[in-house]
Amino acid sequence: MNQRLIARREWLKRVGAAAAIPPRMLLPIVTPSGEPIPGPAQSPIAPAVSAPETLTAGEAETLGAIAARLIPTDGNGPGATEARAAQYIDRALGGALSSFRDTYRAGLAALDQYAQSTKGNSFARLSTADQDALLRDIERNEAAGFSQSAAFFNLVLAHTIQGTFCDPHYGGNVNFAGWDLIGYPGVRLAVSAGEQGLNARPAPTHMSAYDYRMFSGSRPARAALDQGGRHHGD
Repeated sequence: MNQRLIARREWLKRVGAAAAIPPRMLLPIVTPSGEPIPGPAQSPIAPAVSAPETLTAGEAETLGAIAARLIPTDGNGPGATEARAAQYIDRALGGALSSFRDTYRAGLAALDQYAQSTKGNSFARLSTADQDALLRDIERNEAAGFSQSAAFFNLVLAHTIQGTFCDPHYGGNVNFAGWDLIGYPGVRLAVSAGEQGLNARPAPTHMSAYDYRMFSGSRPARAALDQGGRHHGD
């Protein structure tokens, strides 16, 4: 069986257990041999990315590159790029995650400085292999000049998982990329007998919980990625 597919499936099991396992237990995705899974910096089918709301353009580029390696796009499906996890984080840093704004700015700057000092370029401009190597250093607190780097790694990882697999109403999981990746069919208020079988594969609803009338009256603020209020992507 394809080694990369095994790695991808194993990683998704870890994501599924993320609520019970501390983020430090989750590692950047690699093959069993230790080789990073290659992937494009951005999938050609990724939705258009709007200008950052909270971070600078450079900070947003670095964050997007990190998210792209934590949940990469590959032959088995989309990743954080398609789900716009980095944009979810950027928007949330101006709202629900505002207390982490300075932590992100300091951490992204430290990561780019470490990339420049060790690889001669900014993190977003490195090869995926070099990016994975640096993320391992960050996760293990082995990045010279970057104090408490593991805490920053765990923070970004947790928020990237949120942005990839959250209800799309919150601005991530655009076009239901995260749910489709793990085979989650979405929210539904009724389940037929046929859909309850052990081997059943219910068709995805591609609906947010807040698309249902019973929940629509209590929509949280700062959900959509654009002023028009759309939350399903472009």
